[in-house]
Amino acid sequence: MKRILLSLLLLMSVHLLHAQYYKTDTAKGFDRSRLILGGSLGAVFGDYTNLDLSPIIGYRFSEYIAAGVNVNAQYGSYRLRDYYTGNTSQRDKYTIFGAGVWGRVYPLPMLFVHVQPEYNFINQSSTVYNSVGDKQTFKYNYSVPSLLVGAGYTQSVGGRVGIGISILYDVIQDDRSPYRNNIVYRVGAGLGF
Repeated sequence: MKRILLSLLLLMSVHLLHAQYYKTDTAKGFDRSRLILGGSLGAVFGDYTNLDLSPIIGYRFSEYIAAGVNVNAQYGSYRLRDYYTGNTSQRDKYTIFGAGVWGRVYPLPMLFVHVQPEYNFINQSSTVYNSVGDKQTFKYNYSVPSLLVGAGYTQSVGGRVGIGISILYDVIQDDRSPYRNNIVYRVGAGLGF
């Protein structure tokens, strides 16, 4: 089941990468061809449901360095079923809103190292169903830091359009982290200005 969920997340996740295919002239001041707009959009449905909309904005400061800010917005639910009856025994729902900054170092034009500290605010409710049909709901509100670290690859597919993939991991590993102990995969395309 975990492999199916991971495959669905990988296929349905769209990570709009920045366009690193900017002019290499040395003009001073703001160069809009170095602007980075994108983010991630993902969806998984079933006993585990997750909807994700997480935009980013940034700037490519040099051939080797880019940085910016990100917003994280997610909704999710998870249903546990009784092993013998198949009935729902517990249902968890959550919303996540957060923000952070990110930075990338490009040792090669198509490879990057990514660092993204962020802080997320999480609202969660858990409903437990007993065998006689009664239910009890518990609500939690908390905040949690995350530090995503990883690497990625981008490739031009023509003109100012590129595709890419990044693999990230939350190195803080707070028990309440929205990333848990999982590798975060982001795949997508980018369009330059």
